[in-house]
Amino acid sequence: MQTTSSARQNYPAGVPHEIHPEQYRSLPQMFDEAFARYADRPFSVCMERWMSYGELDTLSKALGAWLQSRGLEPGARVAIMLPNIPQFAVTMCGVLRAGYTCVNVNPLYTARELEHQLKDSGATAIVILENFAATLEKVIERTPVKHVVMTSMGDLLGGLYGAWITVAVRHLAKLVPAYKLPLSDGRSVTPFNQAISEGRGRTLEPDQSTLDSIAFLQYTGGTTGLSKGAVLTHRNIVAATLQAEAWFTPALSRAGDLAKVNSIAALPLYHIFALTLCLLVIRQGSHMTLIPNPRDFNKFIAVLKKRPFHMLPAVNTLFNALLMHPDFKSIDFSTLFVSQAGGMAASEGTARKWFEATGCPMIEGWGMSETCAIGTNNPVSNTKFTGTIGLPLPSIEIAIKDDEGNSLPDGQPGELCIKGPNVMTGYYNQPVETAAAFTPDGFMRTGDIAVMQEDGYSRIVDRKKDMILVSGFNVFPNELENVISLCPGVVECAAVGVPDEKQGEAIKVFVVRRDPTLTEDAVLQYCHSQLTGYKRPKHIEFRESLPKTNVGKILRRELRVSASA
Repeated sequence: MQTTSSARQNYPAGVPHEIHPEQYRSLPQMFDEAFARYADRPFSVCMERWMSYGELDTLSKALGAWLQSRGLEPGARVAIMLPNIPQFAVTMCGVLRAGYTCVNVNPLYTARELEHQLKDSGATAIVILENFAATLEKVIERTPVKHVVMTSMGDLLGGLYGAWITVAVRHLAKLVPAYKLPLSDGRSVTPFNQAISEGRGRTLEPDQSTLDSIAFLQYTGGTTGLSKGAVLTHRNIVAATLQAEAWFTPALSRAGDLAKVNSIAALPLYHIFALTLCLLVIRQGSHMTLIPNPRDFNKFIAVLKKRPFHMLPAVNTLFNALLMHPDFKSIDFSTLFVSQAGGMAASEGTARKWFEATGCPMIEGWGMSETCAIGTNNPVSNTKFTGTIGLPLPSIEIAIKDDEGNSLPDGQPGELCIKGPNVMTGYYNQPVETAAAFTPDGFMRTGDIAVMQEDGYSRIVDRKKDMILVSGFNVFPNELENVISLCPGVVECAAVGVPDEKQGEAIKVFVVRRDPTLTEDAVLQYCHSQLTGYKRPKHIEFRESLPKTNVGKILRRELRVSASA
């Protein structure tokens, strides 16, 4: 069986085998160090308005002091319901520097989903963009929230320009539905800039957080039921930041000066993938470009053309969508050093097209909310797509185990299990779920079926729940999707199991076409040439698009439901 230590022998030069989160007492100490060291450097740019590290320091300190003045107890949960705008980093840093816990909330949540998360986390305060206040109005009286900080799109974009952006969003685009938040039971609603202004006149009391304090309650997707809050401590987050720094610095240092490194934040910052990018940026003193709405591909492409960029984290579907845009080839990719794929399985077809178009290979990794997005990754020195999830990052152990928790030999599929300083301590107020998530020897069960190769690289076979059983044979959708993505004329696809009288389950594949003349027979013939009998789909359905989460994961569950209807 391949050991973690021997897997580390395949690390690129300069990548340490271990990281040491104990060098910090807490995340605020890491922030303070970065703010003092990089005060004059740019931290972010959004709609061509820049924020420096010094400004991030001042604004987050003021918001933290204002929150403390509300009388919140140490460790209080503060919900953050914001898209990729400057207020996000200010709020995140302010909450943590004040000694509180961040609860990231998807801004597009329905009222039902928002109510569950606010009640489950026990959040007593929320910082929210006014665009989503109508959703909060529907549930706030059934939640513990007492303090609402309301921000508008232009609040931190400066003077007349910021005011114009707010007017345009409210009255021209009409993106702010009418709302009226109840102020009974001692609730307050404070404009974001007012909270900042009042906080400037106060002293931010030192937080008492330690590495074992809770930094984030990061809620899992909830696509299979009510979402659970992964408890991420300051140690978890610091460790993940240091692991990301260790892994990506060899590639990003090609820019010559990390201050010049521009990372593209198109994935939502409330999601663990992009959140880790934000923390890496702070740690290394680089800057990021905020993309508030990556679905507006015309504006997204225009932003990418404005200045050199060096790191682009994305899910497979986002890479694919960019490739399909008619203006994509006009972008200068000469400084793109890292195309980081994660969040879902990357397909060989998309990876091949991306490399041909950009000259920068897609580097696939694997992680979860429960592991601070960090787990395994392909080396940034790779020059081609491997189809694996790579090697365990520094200080991480990976094991492939059976249902009883026994480690399996190389080449045998089993559950991918992980241990490391970045792995959550458990699920918030869910002792039964927490106990079930860990093996007796301390590894966290991930629910992913994987195989470890002799060289220490691991390959995801699939999620347990997505496995299709055809006449007693296990069929893994990821394999089918990877193969069919290479079929000429296919943009993307998803495979699910549907009830079948003879086989138990049959395979149905949903296909989005690039070539409108592509036929069902052509796809089936391609599958016949590439897949053994029981892996070949019985049904093909063409669609204009596939259902996805906000971060671009294809929702196989919805496809299964529609296929069985």
